Amino acid sequence: MTATQYILTLSCPNRPGIVAAVAGCIFEHGGNIREAQQYDDTESTRFFARITLDHPEDRLDLAALRQGFGAVAERFGMAWSLRDRGERQRVMLLASRFDHCLADILYRWRIGELPMIPTAIVSNHPLETYAHLDFAGIPFHHLPVTKANKREQEERIWSLVQETGTDLVVLARYMQILSDDLAGKLAGRCINIHHSFLPGFKGARPYHQAHARGVKLIGATAHYVTADLDEGPIIEQDVERISHNDTPDDLIRQGRDIERRVLSRALLWQLEGRILLNGSRTVVFRD
Repeated sequence: MTATQYILTLSCPNRPGIVAAVAGCIFEHGGNIREAQQYDDTESTRFFARITLDHPEDRLDLAALRQGFGAVAERFGMAWSLRDRGERQRVMLLASRFDHCLADILYRWRIGELPMIPTAIVSNHPLETYAHLDFAGIPFHHLPVTKANKREQEERIWSLVQETGTDLVVLARYMQILSDDLAGKLAGRCINIHHSFLPGFKGARPYHQAHARGVKLIGATAHYVTADLDEGPIIEQDVERISHNDTPDDLIRQGRDIERRVLSRALLWQLEGRILLNGSRTVVFRD
């Protein structure tokens, strides 16, 4: 029988003894470290780690380990999390007219590549927009938004997040700017895909902006949503080379492929507990 694995993530001001204290606590509670990744950021003088652990006989007392580790965390001023690796996060997907990212996420979820529980699909466009997609019983909510009803529409989104126990919100090309209020409520648990290589070409029509500047590379950026438009901590980026022959429509077509893979990678890393916030940046512990 395969032992249940747990993921421990932590960050704190760097000082000697952190690794020894963490490993010692895990050992004292019968834990066995299977994988460990760590990073010392000399600029922020903070330490980050992601540890996968289990118990050789699958008898880990999680409550006791939490209590014991709590004392270690207090001593070092840690922000930390410890969870069952098999526990699936509950994810809400927001989309607008362009559905390529939504379709890609649903496909990867169905084949088991994205271990999550979809709680809802929310769109400011009607269900008919996605007639060619199979939502597999995932509740769909059509919430139109205008300048006049934006506050009420976002209040409904927030209510859905609470009612469904959603852990993470993904803006899968949801072409609406979240208010400061909703962005604040979702801080650290809302991922957006921006169809440009940030910090360049922010805001609307970035591919047209890129074309006007004659760029030779286009890209996409997955980042956490903050009150500052397109300024949230960056999680993942990718690029494609283009030429002077490419039109804005060519860039949009190529950009769709980049957006899909960038967002799916960022989502997977979030689900696996591989992303730690480091001020305006992120630490991403890849495989």
